[in-house]
Amino acid sequence: MTLLVPLYVHPAADPEAWGLVAAAGPRVYGVVLNPGDGPGAAPDPAFAAATRTLRAAGTLVLGYVDLDYGMRPESAVTGDLDRHRDWYGPDGCFFDQVPADRSALPGCRRLVRAARQRGAGTVVLNHGVHPAPGFARIADLLVTFEGPWPVYLSSFTRPRWTARHPPERFCHLVYEVPTALAGVAARAAGERGAAVSCAVTGSLPNPWGSPPPALYGGAR
Repeated sequence: MTLLVPLYVHPAADPEAWGLVAAAGPRVYGVVLNPGDGPGAAPDPAFAAATRTLRAAGTLVLGYVDLDYGMRPESAVTGDLDRHRDWYGPDGCFFDQVPADRSALPGCRRLVRAARQRGAGTVVLNHGVHPAPGFARIADLLVTFEGPWPVYLSSFTRPRWTARHPPERFCHLVYEVPTALAGVAARAAGERGAAVSCAVTGSLPNPWGSPPPALYGGAR
């Protein structure tokens, strides 16, 4: 089990959090870099420095790009990709709020191609639910659950098509997890077909403001 860590806190506001993730080494699949709902309006030296530290530690850095469930114009999306590339040089891309319906597949395929043309070696699609099966052919990792722990326990279902792919292709992001159950959440992800996960204690509107308890021994 490895961790995909969305770390939506400024490095100057919580340098300890960024240090913990950088020190985690191979336990971390990647870190989602999100300076301002994307690359932000201007380069931020603190995020640039954090990116260099993570990459020096061998950790993938994934630039956050919001698709707004297909509502954002492609030009806005590719603009974010360009700014991430020019300002932070990430290793890949984390597309958030990705539409899950089969009809959205051609447009999403174009955006994944655009990301790879800009140097994205790894592309993650966060649908938050299981999408149409075709999406598994265009991305390296699919986030097929994002939501609170009670919903994960009570409502998660796994469609049969996922069994045709290795668990390393799937990720579950779970928040509102009691600290004492962080290990249980990680094991649950594995049992539900995802070899990549992140379980955090935070809640909306930003549950991803601190690292998962798995990186700091359950207490902070």
